[in-house]
Amino acid sequence: MTARQRSWIKPAAIGALVLALAGVGYAGFGQAEQAPQVTFISIAGDKISTADLRGKVVMVNFWATSCTTCVKEMPAMVDTYNKFKGQGLEFVAIAMQYDPPNYVLNFTETRKLPFTVALDAGGDIAKSFGDVTLTPTTFVIGKDGSILKRYVGEPDFKEVHAILQKALAAS
Repeated sequence: MTARQRSWIKPAAIGALVLALAGVGYAGFGQAEQAPQVTFISIAGDKISTADLRGKVVMVNFWATSCTTCVKEMPAMVDTYNKFKGQGLEFVAIAMQYDPPNYVLNFTETRKLPFTVALDAGGDIAKSFGDVTLTPTTFVIGKDGSILKRYVGEPDFKEVHAILQKALAAS
């Protein structure tokens, strides 16, 4: 192979790589990740599946009573729920597998949490949502079941409210 023949190989290979990556990016464009099909069991004993919540905007918050950020953000979670529940927002707070059920029940009752609180006793729900291990982790799920946003750590509630307003207004 001559030097002249080799001179075009590198740019051609780079061009092919760019086109391949662009194709992969384009193929995935607009296809949002779907929330997993799971069933929550609330501390009241009610069974609620993600299929039951289809057609509604849902926030799913993984938390623990031992998580200081979770405890700190909970009043803002309550405020967010109260602000948007009349527009159709559903909210499920899922206590992590390691959280003692009596602590969760006590926290829920003393703080008068107005939304559904569920226990993830086997850790299966956290695994289904992408193996959630860090708390707090919050998902905003659209009416079509797609995950609109995932927050690890305390979310920017101004941003959360903007996402919720848009999602709740969508038909």
